Amino acid sequence: MTIIGRQKEQELLQEALNSEKAEFIAIYGRKRVGKAFLIRQFFRDKGIYFEVAGCRGMTKATQLQNFTTVFSDTFNEGQRLETPKNWYDAFNLLRYKLEEFSSSKNIILFFNELPWLASRKSGFMEALDLFWNQYFSQMPHLKLFMSGSAGTWMLEKLINNTDGLYKRLSRPAIHLQTLSLEETRLYLLSKGVSMDRQQVLDLYMALGGIPEYLNLVCPGRSSAQIISDLFFSPSSSLRSEFYSLYDSLFGRPKKHLEIVELLSSHPQGLTQKELFAKSKNIRAGGGGVDILEELESSSFILKIPLFGKKKRDARYRLIDALSLFYLNWVRGLGDYSLSHWLKVRGSEKYKNWAAYAFENICLLHYDQIVKNLDLSIVAQGRACWRYLPANGDGTKQEDVDLVIDRSDACINLCNIQYHDDEFELNHSSEKDLRKKKLLFKDMTGTKKAVFLTLISSYGVRRSDLYHNVIDSQLTPDALF
Repeated sequence: MTIIGRQKEQELLQEALNSEKAEFIAIYGRKRVGKAFLIRQFFRDKGIYFEVAGCRGMTKATQLQNFTTVFSDTFNEGQRLETPKNWYDAFNLLRYKLEEFSSSKNIILFFNELPWLASRKSGFMEALDLFWNQYFSQMPHLKLFMSGSAGTWMLEKLINNTDGLYKRLSRPAIHLQTLSLEETRLYLLSKGVSMDRQQVLDLYMALGGIPEYLNLVCPGRSSAQIISDLFFSPSSSLRSEFYSLYDSLFGRPKKHLEIVELLSSHPQGLTQKELFAKSKNIRAGGGGVDILEELESSSFILKIPLFGKKKRDARYRLIDALSLFYLNWVRGLGDYSLSHWLKVRGSEKYKNWAAYAFENICLLHYDQIVKNLDLSIVAQGRACWRYLPANGDGTKQEDVDLVIDRSDACINLCNIQYHDDEFELNHSSEKDLRKKKLLFKDMTGTKKAVFLTLISSYGVRRSDLYHNVIDSQLTPDALF
């Protein structure tokens, strides 16, 4: 199967392959996002390829046995060797074998799920430090890759390492993100699944752009049927995925799950202070900040600055599609029926979930939004905005889902709305949008010109009211 998308990542890998020096590259990202697939597929026919994967809960002795098996299969035609006693001996075995090859042949070493290989007291990182600095870095034909799903571990122990591996990575770490909407459409098409963009969008709201989940999609089914198959059938593949996913990443995920569950019921997000105030078990001084960082680095939550405010006022929101879907529709559901999903579509709960999921998709496709608004040169970054009225002042809370601050003395306020048909402004909605724009200018004190952009799931019908208040609009086509 060919690699779909990942153009920037493939360019970096090709540059590393073409370089005339040893390369040491880290890759991290959400579990199931396709890190191992990317490395395997890209390098499978580009030299001698050696891959060993860590396994959660496996002892050091067993990890070393696995290393020896892979070593034998790769270099010794399966002839069994004595298992090294420690990682120093394992790397030494590998070093001597690599020195047998001429410098004209590329050698790719891939250590997958590094956090499990380099468990506490395993001695793996110390051995890696020694052998990279003393031997591997001197082999111009060697390309070394280390991957992991535990983002915080990868950042602290490898990418931002302050000990022996300090600044040893040869290129910026690859943070592999989910497939985009267009990449998802192409990925499905490569599997023989042909869907129009609206069907892809509906599926993406439940699964996100996770290749391993998309592999479960069968041709000839609508997005609603696919979601029913994967979550609500007696043999559903993803019914138990939620807890398995968090457990495999975080070991004891109780506090992580509490954060995720809190955010699932707050579409506008929560600040760190609000999260800790609402939590029963998490406090800032009790590892709460670390938990947020772990969830963020693993791409489950997204931290968005609040326009005009300090960093501490940034809002967190649940950005992982499967987590949001599971907590809204699968958790606590007693009876599973293929007709369940079709029955709830159109309900008020469905509209609220779909609005949250669609907003997430827009935030994840910020670059596409900027590009389609022709703001690529002037856009300075994404933010959100919230107005909380004082008690008794007669005003209501206002939120702007996406604020695009610009270097040309302008600001775009992006109002993101999910509807099941083309949206048409009425006098009330026109008045609300106009009021929101004026309130933003008054409360922020900005001197910049403010433009109102509407991003709607089925577009907005143009009318006199539309032209009175809307400066631009985008439909989901702009996200592809």
